[in-house]
Amino acid sequence: MNMHSSAVMAPPPPKRMEDMQLQTVMMRDILLKTIFRKNVSTATNIAKSVCLPVPITQELIDHARGQLLLEATGTLNANNGTEMGYQLTDSGKARALDALAQSEYYGAMPVPIDVYSEQIKRQSIRNIQISRDQLTGAMGHLILPPDLLDNLGPAVGAGRSILMYGPPGNGKSSISNGIRDAMGDKIYIPHAIEYAGQVITVYDPIVHTAAENASSTTGLRLTNRFDTRYVCCARPTVITGGELSLSMLDLVYNPTARTYQAPLQLKSTGGIFIVDDLGRQAEPPQSLINRWIVPLEESRDILALQSGEKFEVPFDTLVIFSTNFHPNKIFDQAALRRIFFKIKIDGPDQQNFLKIFSMVAKKKKMQLCEQSLIHLLKTKYPTINNVYANYQPVFLIDQMIAVCDFEGWPYKMTPDLIDRAWNNMFVKDEAIVN
Repeated sequence: MNMHSSAVMAPPPPKRMEDMQLQTVMMRDILLKTIFRKNVSTATNIAKSVCLPVPITQELIDHARGQLLLEATGTLNANNGTEMGYQLTDSGKARALDALAQSEYYGAMPVPIDVYSEQIKRQSIRNIQISRDQLTGAMGHLILPPDLLDNLGPAVGAGRSILMYGPPGNGKSSISNGIRDAMGDKIYIPHAIEYAGQVITVYDPIVHTAAENASSTTGLRLTNRFDTRYVCCARPTVITGGELSLSMLDLVYNPTARTYQAPLQLKSTGGIFIVDDLGRQAEPPQSLINRWIVPLEESRDILALQSGEKFEVPFDTLVIFSTNFHPNKIFDQAALRRIFFKIKIDGPDQQNFLKIFSMVAKKKKMQLCEQSLIHLLKTKYPTINNVYANYQPVFLIDQMIAVCDFEGWPYKMTPDLIDRAWNNMFVKDEAIVN
């Protein structure tokens, strides 16, 4: 049975300032910067902005008032008659500006890296158990050889690295996405984490999909359920291709705002990191694999701050490498040993090719024509040694549809249209005279 969101233990909300395990000065400065930038004035609104329970926020407000950085406005807030309003004093504004000059970060209080590490254990990708039915359901739109799921299921269930290899156009990317879809549960992603007084933002709306039921709950009720410094999300998926470089796996530092952003593999914690088209990057595949050796073997990664100081972060990600090259051509044996599962994704045989072809034709409302299919199989495919690929039915049918649309014909399949589609799929090998 799959691990559902109810099975992932939520991060408990902090009850006192000591539970935060952050320096009081840091929390106070983030509070002041947030009040300054967001112009919030009541304890409830400030609490919502810094993602803390109201009692802890009130403690921080009182602490800042004691240092004459905040003052009560003396009147109850106009929009919320039951609450006292607060504003920055001149000293408070000066302190907020000084703190912003050191780091532009404001908003959600960060989670210390050690506290986040405990949450990662509670929601580890390796705790997931995916059944054959779940994997088949997520791959339902693909026609796959039966032994592929036999190999894929244990690989996904182990939460270890997977190398998928084989000729292009056979659905390695679609299979990677199917694996992602099979994981139906939710985990908790922190807005930001903290190490040695530095804040690193982690939650990224481009990578992370917030769960609707969590975001629609009111802030107050949510506070009682889990630590709102986290966002309840679907397990993340990061997909990179030919653009991947080694520098993208380092902490991203913004020198203007003096803030850090988590690298891609840290954003994918608890989910999947897909390296598509391995071998097409500017860096050699061996270099990319060497960068992953420690994370893959030891479930930890090493990142560096601007100062050069290095620190460890947990590595809890299912890494899927996908390549059109034979593994022996791009890796040495030591690198291959470190990738836990190697799965060859081949093109379909003739029978499966016909299944895919008829499924695509039905979906696109194109009538099958026996004469045209015989022409395709007996005349065309022998010219390429009867090598079938999963992308070809979609390509050929789309080509025929384009011609029919242009000519104003009802969708139909003829040997002539098969020839025209085929000519667009393969370019004739000939010399070009300049």
